[in-house]
Amino acid sequence: MSNTPMAASPLTRAVLEIDEYASGMGWDQPARLFALVDTAALRTQEPALAAQLGLESEGESSGFTPILQDEIPASKPLDEFLGTIAWPDAVAGCALTVERLMLPPSAEASVPEGLTGKKLTQWVAQHPDRQEVRMTVAVLRDGTRDSALRLREKDSPTEVLTGSDLVPGLAEALAATFAE
Repeated sequence: MSNTPMAASPLTRAVLEIDEYASGMGWDQPARLFALVDTAALRTQEPALAAQLGLESEGESSGFTPILQDEIPASKPLDEFLGTIAWPDAVAGCALTVERLMLPPSAEASVPEGLTGKKLTQWVAQHPDRQEVRMTVAVLRDGTRDSALRLREKDSPTEVLTGSDLVPGLAEALAATFAE
């Protein structure tokens, strides 16, 4: 990973790797779901797959390998889709990258009363202060989480914001996919 800080935690590195992958796909992309597997375990348990993914070297003993999952159905709301997921034991965590429109906090006061659902979405899409953002959120089975935010207007690897509590609602929804 050319743009991933080496001092970052393994989960942060995975989030930034997924962000870089999504960035390479361009904007206006559908949401993408990734399984996160322990890289060392993958090398041991699935050497052929590790070789296919270019992970055969023991260069790093800790870390996570993101594995892109099947496409998320566009016909199903994201929260409903996430509620249908169950992960096998070999999956250490999961991550999701999704694009959304956001408004600055100052715009909250100007939201017309009673707007919900599609009408609220349309209002936000037409607001002059809206910004497009790509969010990449990852959680591990143990509850550890991290995320990356990239604004379309500042689409550069050096302008990606990272942190564990940037998108708490989405992190909670992903964590729920590991609930027993």
